[in-house]
Amino acid sequence: MKQVQELVSELASLPPQVINQAPCPSEIQQHLIEIGALRGSERQRSVRYVTKLVLREQALQDLYTFISAYRGTALEEKRQFHALEFYRDTLIDEAIEQMRICQAEHSEWQEDWTSATLKEIQTHLPAIDIRALSRLAYLFARTRNPRHSREIFRSLRAAQDHQQRAEKRGEKEPAGGNQHNHALGPGA
Repeated sequence: MKQVQELVSELASLPPQVINQAPCPSEIQQHLIEIGALRGSERQRSVRYVTKLVLREQALQDLYTFISAYRGTALEEKRQFHALEFYRDTLIDEAIEQMRICQAEHSEWQEDWTSATLKEIQTHLPAIDIRALSRLAYLFARTRNPRHSREIFRSLRAAQDHQQRAEKRGEKEPAGGNQHNHALGPGA
């Protein structure tokens, strides 16, 4: 929600003629133009209101692409960074919970455990090495060593960078991705 508020605030700071070209309904465009003239708490209330409208009616990626053309890619990069952090944290939380369940049932927990989060990550980043992520999450849950958490993030970031480079070249990732040739780390 906070990221979308930043997006709305950035959109509202654009000139009215640019806002009128934004890929959103004219009602939202009009509110954005009005926000541009407001200051203080009145502006903040209006930004929150328009944020709710945008979340209800708009595909955010179109707006991020639009604002990137005028303000640079900082907002989009920040959004992507937070999405990767969310995936990492969700995966770690799921691994810790899985370990607790196995301990409660007195069963052995394996490195190649199944995870709904891993499946979702693979849907968004097909080139990701699922086995490596599974193992790193397993190791983090066992040891709580922050190095494993950082490695998970690096792996996610590398897969995202790989996917973006492929998209820029006009390539399409294969459905299953290459799950064996991607090293963990920024050089992947």
